[in-house]
This record gives sequence, C-alpha cells and structure tokens, in this order.
Amino acid sequence: MARPKRNLLATAQETSSPPASLHPNHAIARVRKAEGKNLYSVDLPSGAKPLLVELPSRFRSQIWIKRDGYVLVDTAAFDDRDNKLDGEIVNVVRDEKEWRKQSYWPPEFVKKSTYPEGSDEEESIMGKLPPSDDSENGG
Repeated sequence: MARPKRNLLATAQETSSPPASLHPNHAIARVRKAEGKNLYSVDLPSGAKPLLVELPSRFRSQIWIKRDGYVLVDTAAFDDRDNKLDGEIVNVVRDEKEWRKQSYWPPEFVKKSTYPEGSDEEESIMGKLPPSDDSENGG
C-alpha cells in the first residue's frame, strides 16, 4: 500500500527551505556516492575521510539524492551505537541557490563553473566550417 500523499507533501515542504541556524552536531556534506541499502558516502567540508550516513525512512522513496548533491548530516546520531555508520541525513538540500545564501554554508563547497577557466579567451568553433586549405585549390 502506498504512503498517503500528505506525507509526501509534508516531506517536500520540510526540505524546501533551509533552517535558520544549524545545531552544533549538524554539518552540510556533499554526496560522494550511493553505497546501497539507503546508505550514502558523503564528504565533509573539512576534507576528512568520507562518512557513511543513513537515509531515514521518512525520505526513502520520496526524495531522491543525486551524486554531488548536498545533504545536512547529524554526526552525533549514532554516537551511542557501535557500528559502521557515522551519521544520519537530517535534511536534503533541494534549492541549492537558497541554501548558498545562508551564513553557515561552507566556503569549501564553491559552485563549480560549467565552463573551464580561460574558455572565454578562446574563440568558439561551434557551428563554423573547417578552415579551408588553399594548397588544394592552387595545386
């Protein structure tokens, strides 16, 4: 039996806007890859070793997490347990532009440009004919 639509809408509403401030044990992390079984490998802005975090059941099959996306991780969620998990995903960053405006957004997670550096200096050859070779015509 499917979950009621009100649960889906409540979850979407909850993740649509960033919180006003972060708890001390919460951190924004970049998703490195999905490990399977609702486990994700994430990178913290400090550059430490990747963490293995769990996606709680309220997000499963409702919110999709893509690689290189951002999530809010609670690093103290599994401190009392002795297992391989380093934390739990508390929130999923859906409107990245809105989250980047917050004061707690880590400067290490700069937005990647879609164009390589120095590309504006080189002339684009998109849609142009290949250069003509005058030696073929004069020969």
